[in-house]
Formats: sequence, C-alpha cells, structure tokens
Amino acid sequence: MSEKQICHSNKTVMAKEAEVQRRWFILDATGKTLGRFAAEVTKILRGKHKPSFTPYADIGDGVIIVNAEKIHVTGNKEAQKTYIHHTGMVGGLRRVPYRTMRARKPEYIIEHAVNGMMPKTRLANAQLKRLRIFAGAEHDLAAQKPIQVNI
Repeated sequence: MSEKQICHSNKTVMAKEAEVQRRWFILDATGKTLGRFAAEVTKILRGKHKPSFTPYADIGDGVIIVNAEKIHVTGNKEAQKTYIHHTGMVGGLRRVPYRTMRARKPEYIIEHAVNGMMPKTRLANAQLKRLRIFAGAEHDLAAQKPIQVNI
C-alpha cells in the first residue's frame, strides 16, 4: 500500500445537524445517585453516546426523567447541601436546603445538576431545551415515542 492510500482510509465523520435522527429516552431516577445520574443525562443530551459525536454540532437526543422526587444523594448532602440564588434586591441572597427543595421542586434538583455539567455555551442552552423532568411516574410526551433505558 502506498502512503497516499493509508492517509485516505480513515476519514473522520463530522455529523451535520440537518442529518441527525433525534430519539427520546425515558430515564427513571428512582434510587439513583444525583451526580452519577446527571452525568449520564448530560452525555445523552450532548450526543456523546453516539459514535458520530461532533463538539460543535447539536446531535444530542432528548431525555425524559420520571420519578425525580426519588433521587438520592450520598453522605451528609441531604442535611448540608443548599441551593443559593439572589433575588436582585439588596440583601436578597436566598439559601434553600436540599430537603426543602426536594419537597417543593424535586425537578429543579436534577435540572440544576445537569445544567452544572453542561458547557456554558449557546449550543448547550439549545441542548438543555430537550430535557424534560417530571416529579412523578407520569409524563405527557408519548408522541415522541420515547425509549425506556436503564442506567
């Protein structure tokens, strides 16, 4: 084989967004550890589970998470973890403990973790729009024909 034939035998395939076949996956958060679960969700949203992953193209799939209130954390995080936001007013720093957040908005816990693992770009913002989180076991996205996946 000549050197020219060797160079052209392994072409890198760069995916184009127009050619992407998007699928939707259902993930059950029951009994899963928050960080490990969020890392797997992030991988699917970005498209890193596909062999044709391209960093600059949006080739990721959609994710539906059910039973968000049944996610758990390890160690003392349940007692010590807090979610912090600022209202924009003077002295408006608000701290919400993990237990309170799980009772009020269990969807936010997973959304916050996944968002923290995504790159801070416009592409990641577009990919995060395909994340749907439900506190209970029911969802209203049957039209997407989602595939049940165990992680």
